[in-house]
Amino acid sequence: MTSGMDRFRQFVADFTTLVQEKGSQESELLSAGSDLLSDLIAVDDWLPEQFAIPGDGSYRQYLLYGDPLDRFSIVSFVWGPGQQTPIHNHTTWGLVGVLRGAELSQGYDLVDGKPMPTDTERLERGEIAKVSPVVGDIHKVANAIPDEASISIHIYGGNIGRISRSVYSETGEISDFISGYSSDVVPNLWAA
Repeated sequence: MTSGMDRFRQFVADFTTLVQEKGSQESELLSAGSDLLSDLIAVDDWLPEQFAIPGDGSYRQYLLYGDPLDRFSIVSFVWGPGQQTPIHNHTTWGLVGVLRGAELSQGYDLVDGKPMPTDTERLERGEIAKVSPVVGDIHKVANAIPDEASISIHIYGGNIGRISRSVYSETGEISDFISGYSSDVVPNLWAA
């Protein structure tokens, strides 16, 4: 029988193999990676509780695994009621899968340097979205549940907490930022 940490450890191993084989083929990596992420979030028994705690004033971004070669990172985003990101980009590919609750992703295109809203996507538990400079990279994400926390699992093509990215104001002002993480520890993949 597979335990929760066994499930997550196998996901890390499978994703590492995928990145080794398809790292330069974004479309194939995102497709196969979506399947792996879908399997992971189909069972909610593996995320350690300390990486599922919402913040009082802002969402939390917990590093769950960082590839030692910075080829990818796995992060849990924990959204309290009413919490959301600013409009931002990623500058790399990413997958987002909802483990608990639901979230809203408002897409944007830059028109004359200003972010203009495009489609809004609601992701329910078990659903996955893709982001990248190729498929669409600018959005704002919010908890879609008004009275409880939501949790999404994100995989990015690099160590997202160390990548320089941009935040966009409604008026077109752009600020650089590096997100970092909400915790100084990661889960022990070898825990029983």
